[in-house]
Amino acid sequence: MPEYWYNVKTHEVEEDALSDWTQLIGPYKTREEAEHAMEKVHARNEAWERDDED
Repeated sequence: MPEYWYNVKTHEVEEDALSDWTQLIGPYKTREEAEHAMEKVHARNEAWERDDED
């Protein structure tokens, strides 16, 4: 079963991690999850920032 990765440099989804690991976020089970990787990153960063304010 393939894994999907989001490449932060090219903004493309890769199947089975083709690029250097420093450019990748993942793995994800589906292509769709990987396509939304940056949305998750932004949401988590915002949550951490709110927690820091408390």
